[in-house]
Amino acid sequence: MEFNAFVENLQDGFNIEAFKQFGGPLDSDWVRQALAETGTASVRRRKLPAHLAVWLVIGMGLFRDRSIEAVVKHLGLVFSRAAGRAVVNGAAVVPSAIAAARKRLGAEPLQRIFSHSAEVWSAVASEAELWKGLAVYAVDGTTFRVPDTVENLDEFGLPGSSRGQASYPLVRAVTLVAARSHIIRAAAFGPCLGKGTGEQTLARELWDDVPPASVVILDKGFLNYPVLYRLATHDPATDAAPKHWLIRAKSNLVMRHIKELGDGDSIVEVALPADARREDPAMPKTMQVRAVSYQVDGHEPQLLLTSMLDHERYQALDVAQLYHERWEIELSYDEIKTHMLEREEALRSKTPAAISQEIWGLLIAYNLVRCRMIEVASDIGVPHNRISFRNTIHLVRIFCLVHAWDDAVSKLPARLSALDEMLSLLLLPMRRAERSYPRHVKIKMSSYNRNPGRPSSTKPKPLKEPLK
Repeated sequence: MEFNAFVENLQDGFNIEAFKQFGGPLDSDWVRQALAETGTASVRRRKLPAHLAVWLVIGMGLFRDRSIEAVVKHLGLVFSRAAGRAVVNGAAVVPSAIAAARKRLGAEPLQRIFSHSAEVWSAVASEAELWKGLAVYAVDGTTFRVPDTVENLDEFGLPGSSRGQASYPLVRAVTLVAARSHIIRAAAFGPCLGKGTGEQTLARELWDDVPPASVVILDKGFLNYPVLYRLATHDPATDAAPKHWLIRAKSNLVMRHIKELGDGDSIVEVALPADARREDPAMPKTMQVRAVSYQVDGHEPQLLLTSMLDHERYQALDVAQLYHERWEIELSYDEIKTHMLEREEALRSKTPAAISQEIWGLLIAYNLVRCRMIEVASDIGVPHNRISFRNTIHLVRIFCLVHAWDDAVSKLPARLSALDEMLSLLLLPMRRAERSYPRHVKIKMSSYNRNPGRPSSTKPKPLKEPLK
């Protein structure tokens, strides 16, 4: 069922037509199915039913600079001039009702909506930009600050830092991203408390989401031979195409040379750890991988390891160039944290359950913006990376705030067409591969020790003697 049909079934007076320009790719059946499977669909008529609460959480990711009450308004609700509160069909929606709606909804429906939509969108986007017949993905991690509440402290804790202890609780996240479209296909997140909560631990939840006929680009922090062996091991009983990986080697790599394939290109043998073989007796003692070495002018030599052993189909220079597309996932994190979250110190939710819900909504919102950019790039015949993410999200926000909910529904098609034309003007210049940005310390950390305490009470103390 298309989103247009879903709109017709919404409550009277809820003007979500304008939101279609942002959320159109999100099939309403996915929303309905997620609510039904989790038992969170609204049975009785509520002021803020579950399907609207879904869009509220997604909208929170789009309008990071607005209060949650303001987000409710931007999703099509109208403020009562008399009471100063949001209204739906004349019924006031107080802030506590908004919080209650989020709590009833929970995080699981948003997680299911994200998983379903991300699988569909990333597959379509990746198939349009294959590398030698393979879809290109990347895996890496990041962190999000969360509010310093008692509940968040208990759940996420305060990780250590170079200055003793972090100022805020941190959520660690690891994502699987379609590198050429920036669509996030899968994500896992949890506490950031050191051993047992690292990126490799979270990444275990993502390996099954890597699709067949793909190559995953990884940084050396994810180097784990048993994981890579399982990822690339092809089951002949299935018709699925193999999965490949590409990773940077660590400096202490121990390997045995097997076969020379060309200049800086060879087949080598590495040992699998004994504890992994104890867990899985079918795992061999060693595995063969391909080692590709290269050097960029002005930089140290690099060594890459990969499961792509066919050196004729996957030539060494092409493999080395492909590895640098790993940086695309860093750009995705920059787009989320710098442009969507507006460089705010922390997410806005005060409890772990609400934090989880907010993150899933944020990832859905990000993918929706990215889908919109891919559509526009396709319409005007340019690569998606020629469209500015920052300018796109600003334009979508302006459109929502200024035009969409102030215009009659009959005028919206023209407004949406105008938005398409404006988006097509947000072209970035072609990327220049020769540019280099060496890392420098621009701002020095403060020499003062961090104050981990909370503000003391400002209540006046009683005088021992009354004033005369």
